[in-house]
Amino acid sequence: MSSTGARTSHASSNGKLDMHLEVDVIPVSDVDRAKQFYQGLGWRLDDDAAPADGIRTVQFTPPGSGCSITFGNGITSAAPGSAEATLTVGDIEAAHDELVSLGVDASDVWHGAPFPVEARLSGPDPAHTSYGSFCSFDDPDGNVWLVQEVTTRLPGRV
Repeated sequence: MSSTGARTSHASSNGKLDMHLEVDVIPVSDVDRAKQFYQGLGWRLDDDAAPADGIRTVQFTPPGSGCSITFGNGITSAAPGSAEATLTVGDIEAAHDELVSLGVDASDVWHGAPFPVEARLSGPDPAHTSYGSFCSFDDPDGNVWLVQEVTTRLPGRV
């Protein structure tokens, strides 16, 4: 075990076992195309390994995130484009502008309910209410990334 202290805390303040979402596996059809896309977003490449015949794992971490994504060959039977995930940002308009500047086909910013599409209201939440404004984009396979503005965390969140 390394000296990073990964095993020093087992329980949270409410007495339950601490659990941290570390990696989300997303299905892709073309590993190199997906790798190029996520590198283009400026996400950190953590690993690109082929530990066995027919197996390749590529892992990226978004800037500031404690959770990574993994994709590759031979690691999931899910259909490419079937994943949906959420990224949180402190400023939805800045995030949207950055995505567009990187060549990403991001949706317009909206507020209100994220689903269904018919419930969305154009533009950011006028009060920038935490959890209230969104945009979205798809990776080359159609995996959906919802981007949500979070300005103040709900109680109990780190």
